[in-house]
Amino acid sequence: MSDNGEYVLYHYSPSIAAAAVTIVVFAVLTGLHAYRMFKTKLWFCIPFTLGGVFELIGYIGRAVGHSSPESLGAYIVQSLFVLVAPALFAASIYMTLGRLIRALHAEPLSVFRVSWLTKIFVCGDVLTFFIQGGGGGIMASHDPDKVKMGQNIILGGLFLQIIIFSLFVLASVVFHVRLQKQPTQEAYSGDVKWQKILLVLYAVSAIILVRNIFRVVEYIGGNDGPLLRVEWPIYVFDALLMATTMAIWFAGYPTIIRPRKILSGDSESGTQLPGTQIDMTTK
Repeated sequence: MSDNGEYVLYHYSPSIAAAAVTIVVFAVLTGLHAYRMFKTKLWFCIPFTLGGVFELIGYIGRAVGHSSPESLGAYIVQSLFVLVAPALFAASIYMTLGRLIRALHAEPLSVFRVSWLTKIFVCGDVLTFFIQGGGGGIMASHDPDKVKMGQNIILGGLFLQIIIFSLFVLASVVFHVRLQKQPTQEAYSGDVKWQKILLVLYAVSAIILVRNIFRVVEYIGGNDGPLLRVEWPIYVFDALLMATTMAIWFAGYPTIIRPRKILSGDSESGTQLPGTQIDMTTK
């Protein structure tokens, strides 16, 4: 807040250099993800790629904020799109575990019934997406009371996302331990690179959790808090971490179910379809 009680968009002049570098990084990473997604036809990675698009749009908004620091539209774009992008990454991460379990024919080892596992986490993820988005929309007002309300709503969304992510990591670890004790034939064969996929899931989940904790601390501090009075934390604890998440996901891309020719049925049913190849190798 300013001395006269008005909401201040930035307590600093947004760096055009930092924004430009970040835009290039996310443009390259998003382009690589889009290329690999279309090449492998792994459509469950669409949310992850869209997350990269959201990051890109968000930092374009920060670049605009350098030349137009009073632009409410640019501020809303950079704040909202950067805030909710990790929820899109999370959707693809959640869907990967269910596909891995099915590829290993290890459904009995899952904490949750596999047919519900993806639904539970993705629905929770969608809920956090809309909660944070709604809070960001309320914060667009210059009314201090509405800004505070928006911050509290976003905090609720972030806390919920942390809880959901923690449960997902716990479910992944329990499944991992059970699989090591009771490996299926597919796990033994080595054709399914399940250990590598799980390590990728752990890595990206941990990074997003750290980022979400940072955002919680940031919003608890409020607009006048120390994390919003300087610019570098958003790049170190958000942009850098999310770019690292995209790089790790690309390096260990989960080529789990790549349909070669689907004749009939539903690939999500857990039954391998005629002409559908289950492939857990990384390309």
